[in-house]
Amino acid sequence: MRTPIARAAALGATTLLIATGCGTDGGGSGGDETSPADADLTVVTGVYPLEWLAQEIGGDGVAVVQLTEPGTEPHDLELTGRQIGEVSEADIAFYVEGLQPAVDEAIGQEAEESALNVADVVELRPAGGEEEHAEDDHGHDHGHDHDEEDGHTEDDGHDHGDLDPHFWLDVELMKETAEALAQRMGEVDPEGADRYQEGAERVVSELSTLGEAYQTGLATCEHREVVVGHTAFTYLTEQYDLEQIGVSGVDPDNEPSPAQIAAITDVVRERDITTIFTEPLMPAATADTIAAETGARVEVLDPLEGVTDRSPGDDYPSIMLGNLDALTAALSCE
Repeated sequence: MRTPIARAAALGATTLLIATGCGTDGGGSGGDETSPADADLTVVTGVYPLEWLAQEIGGDGVAVVQLTEPGTEPHDLELTGRQIGEVSEADIAFYVEGLQPAVDEAIGQEAEESALNVADVVELRPAGGEEEHAEDDHGHDHGHDHDEEDGHTEDDGHDHGDLDPHFWLDVELMKETAEALAQRMGEVDPEGADRYQEGAERVVSELSTLGEAYQTGLATCEHREVVVGHTAFTYLTEQYDLEQIGVSGVDPDNEPSPAQIAAITDVVRERDITTIFTEPLMPAATADTIAAETGARVEVLDPLEGVTDRSPGDDYPSIMLGNLDALTAALSCE
């Protein structure tokens, strides 16, 4: 089994590859933000991974307006009148339908012609994953909230419809989205088309490096169960043949029932699971309770819905690498 020092060294090498693979003249989120008044075009986004893509591809010539304040829950976003005006005025309204109802509504009313919906670009997975109703050998339902009268299932308490919008945890889908965004940017601003294409190529290369790190890091592990509170990790777990076990399928701000906690506690004991994952934007009380009952430890796995001081990095690539480090340690990967 790889030691923590060996894991750190491996991830450090990957970080170096990613850093050297990124162009420093192509923009990104590291420098001063470009204002809409000074920009060649303006992109409005509602969730961090889309903001990151737009900044990295657009560079200094593109103004990226993020609607969700850092450290706040993006699903529950309510837009002000000023923000609705920003949606209306943007050259590209870049969003994933079903993630943020307020953004969906504003774009539907104010920005249909400028909309770039990720759900039209990539194939989103069914909400809850392919095994939404699956139970384990002990009859435990893994993380979904069922209405006993009509059998309806809701994913993590948010109105995501039938599809899971958390696509950005799959780097292959992020690559497809990057290419589509660069193409749209070039259509809106033909003079910058070559620059946007170059930006997309850098991002795709960076994402490929991340994907290779995940494939290598998660190839051989003693465990493959990932116990999480908010079932937002389907794209990651299915891509790398892991099993997502949700503490509950309710909104991350709400506490699961005692029966749900007891069921997951049994699974953790019976499978010798060593780690319960919580998130930067959700309470850790339930994870702490299960850990106290089972002897497991509590660690952070970030769904990348925003960057906070609890995130294991300060941008998309570094948080993804932080997640990989947490997973390889929790699953005892070689």
